[in-house]
Amino acid sequence: LPKDTKQLLANYKDVPNNIIGAIVEANRTRKDFIAESILKKKPKTVGIYRLTMKANSDNFRQSSVQGVMKRLKAKGIEVIVYEPVLQEELFYNSKVIKSLEEFKEMSDLIVVNRYNEEISDVAYKVYTRDLYYKD
Repeated sequence: LPKDTKQLLANYKDVPNNIIGAIVEANRTRKDFIAESILKKKPKTVGIYRLTMKANSDNFRQSSVQGVMKRLKAKGIEVIVYEPVLQEELFYNSKVIKSLEEFKEMSDLIVVNRYNEEISDVAYKVYTRDLYYKD
């Protein structure tokens, strides 16, 4: 659900409502579920393939995958990131891998928000909820 719900909740904190808080809680529950599903696969290194929320986007600073990354790291999982538009060496204390081939090799499991053909050769490593490969 949209990431702006936290801001919406803050803006309407004095207005009685249930739905906005429920959306924020549903988003938190979803991140917990995804992290637990990944942990059940027992990977040592989880790769995050692209940080963007939508295909052809470069907006990832508030990407929901950050919450999943935090949960995995709290359980001792190494998390690496492949995001070509990032210039930094680290993204929230996770190493940014510049080479896609190196990233695929290093990752035991690859979390993909938006599936892309360039990772089809490692489909057996991919964890995604992008069932129809559409935005």
